[in-house]
Amino acid sequence: MRIHLHLLQSATLLLLSVSITLLFLPTESDVDNGPPFSCDASNPSTSSLPFCNTRLPIITRASDLVSRLTLDEKVQQLVNTAAAVPRLNISAYEWWSEALHGVSRHGRGVRFNGTVTSATMFPQIILTAASFDSHLWYRVAQAIGEEARAVFNAGQGKGMTFWAPNINIFRDPRWGRGQETSGEDPLVAGKYAVAYVRGIQGDSFKGGQLKNGQLKVSACCKHFTAHDLDNWNGVTRYIFDAKVSKQDLADTYQPPFRACVEEGKASGIMCAYNRVNGVPSCADKQLLTETARQQWGFQGYIASDCDAVAIIHDQQGYAKEPEDAVADVLQAGMDVNCGSYLAKYTKSAVAKKKDLQHDIDRALVNLFSIRMRLGLFNGDPTKLEYGDINPTQVICSKNHLDLALKAAKSGIVLLKNDPTLLPFSKTKTNSLAIIGPNANTSQTFLGNYEGPPCRNITILQAIEKYYTNATTKYHQGCNFVNCTSASIDEAVGIAKQADYVVLVMGLDQTIEREKHDRLDLGLPGNQENLITSVARSAKRPVVLLLLCGGPVDVSFAKDNPKIGSILWAGYPGEAGGIAVAQTLFGDHNPGGRLPVTWYPKGFTKVPMTDMRMRADPSTGYPGRTYRFYNGPKVFEFGYGLSYTKYSYEFVSVSRNKLFLNGAKKPDSVSYISVSELGTKSCDSMIFSASVRVENRGEMRGTHPVLLFARTEKGGNSSPRKRLVRFKSVKLSPRKMKEIEFVVNPCEHFSYADQDGIMVIEEGTVYLAVGNVEYPIAVKLQK
Repeated sequence: MRIHLHLLQSATLLLLSVSITLLFLPTESDVDNGPPFSCDASNPSTSSLPFCNTRLPIITRASDLVSRLTLDEKVQQLVNTAAAVPRLNISAYEWWSEALHGVSRHGRGVRFNGTVTSATMFPQIILTAASFDSHLWYRVAQAIGEEARAVFNAGQGKGMTFWAPNINIFRDPRWGRGQETSGEDPLVAGKYAVAYVRGIQGDSFKGGQLKNGQLKVSACCKHFTAHDLDNWNGVTRYIFDAKVSKQDLADTYQPPFRACVEEGKASGIMCAYNRVNGVPSCADKQLLTETARQQWGFQGYIASDCDAVAIIHDQQGYAKEPEDAVADVLQAGMDVNCGSYLAKYTKSAVAKKKDLQHDIDRALVNLFSIRMRLGLFNGDPTKLEYGDINPTQVICSKNHLDLALKAAKSGIVLLKNDPTLLPFSKTKTNSLAIIGPNANTSQTFLGNYEGPPCRNITILQAIEKYYTNATTKYHQGCNFVNCTSASIDEAVGIAKQADYVVLVMGLDQTIEREKHDRLDLGLPGNQENLITSVARSAKRPVVLLLLCGGPVDVSFAKDNPKIGSILWAGYPGEAGGIAVAQTLFGDHNPGGRLPVTWYPKGFTKVPMTDMRMRADPSTGYPGRTYRFYNGPKVFEFGYGLSYTKYSYEFVSVSRNKLFLNGAKKPDSVSYISVSELGTKSCDSMIFSASVRVENRGEMRGTHPVLLFARTEKGGNSSPRKRLVRFKSVKLSPRKMKEIEFVVNPCEHFSYADQDGIMVIEEGTVYLAVGNVEYPIAVKLQK
């Protein structure tokens, strides 16, 4: 009996001990009570340490912190999931979060399993870019930054470094990730990068307003550099060696990253998987240190793409041993590895005398400096600046939802229109047939790198909800978006009964996405057959609405009079259904312009691995993008119609001649390098061009005005034409407005020679808006 009592007493004490222990262990709900941070003022053992002293410069604080770490502790900070250092009251940190077009469920830094269950999902970037409205881009990024900080304040974020934007050039229409970019033009990509970075990081639209470098959120421009192939014909991004000329690197691939750093002041850069001219991007010291840090003045951290360090040894064979890969990337200037490779092999690399201590410390100073700029070493973040950003006030707020709708509408591009077809009459449209695999789904709207949206409403649901006068009949048309099976007879039967027909077709993430490039440019499966069959049988010409990121060859529809209108809506985000419905019924006048060239199907004969931008007539290579491509097009870059008509006129141009001090070169082409001219001469040549834009129609509209420059000799070396400036203007019917563009010839008239040197060529440069041109004579004085 005594034994039994003793056992009972022991068991009771054990249960009591376990209960007390569990009481003091952090639970999931405890974690959600607040964001993780370091330098807790209530902890006397660490609050007095220099790295917690907010009066000291950040570089001093970060250096002090790094000096206190052991090698084992340092190694654990070199990967995206950085470990806590309890003895120094340093919290764990997750570097990998995503916010391409809204706070994303992808990455490891954000969870939607607490009080915050969703975030505003703005349009995929390719559609937002079609607005050509940098103020809109900035406002969207601002909203994303507010929601990102709100998630963190709610205790559902483990980091504040978001790996966006994607500012690679949409070089090839088959690229599965082209949807994430702002298109094919380097100037647009650079302007988008600057607007996004400034918006999300908490800067002003014009920049320069970050107090002491403090960040609301940290942006990361990716993928550095010449990265625009994922998986094509057996060639993957992991093994691809991009052969890029100095010329193309200088005036196509690098400018967006330079703008991101120099103008946007991005606090992060991600180096890409691929090699460039034999060297892995993350192991390229010339790229990461000499170019980004030394030439452009980058001040931030450089992350690898996920497992990009591992592939340098495991797949590319560039490094002989894992430790060599570690040494290569750290000595090149990379700071943090998305993955576990540096955690596994850095210590053994040091043991093998790779002489990495300086590089490790440099990397850690860069990393901790960012965390300090985010305010995560200043005590409880909820009591500091940005600590009052409340999830209930900003996430899925009316302002953000309205902005998502505005962004979706602003990007929609009208590619073809019979004026008697669109917009539909809200009073005279009695019946409407909605047909297609994208008509009654909202998932397609979100594209990739999405998060859980605030609300879901499909195109069909939006039409039925907001335009109740029309009786709608719906048929999916295809079994899936890939349309391996089409119910053509049933779709035709519904179409015959309706006054009007809208076919909602295109692509989705099963067809274009990360790790999956397309092999052709047509609509998938039986979509084309379904469209033409329905159009042939309908009472009136039909509307074709396309949801897709990359361009598709719809020449069959463009040339078919039974297809009266074509609309492109990209992947329009969670407000896409309403945006499309309002566009169809005239509550929105489409004004978007294509940010990419739409090529014919025959373009797929060009290998996707060919990185050359310039055409090569001797081999029949047609070149790439509107700047150099000399082949047939389905639709041009910058193309877009409206429900109204616009006209342009050059009102005044402050210069019609430019005189440059230069000399005729051996190849008989007269040009001078921008560096020879110098800053003073370049500044003295800046001039203004005023353009009058008139709305000659009967409907109010928002219209992006695109100013191009073209030369008569462009094509093989200099661009055929290039975008110089753009501005979005709102105009009521029969109203006009003057827009002033500032033109910098050293920036806007220059191109790279074969050595990658920016030069200006003698000749006539034509400024062009629409079909109106103004000549500028460029002459060299010898």
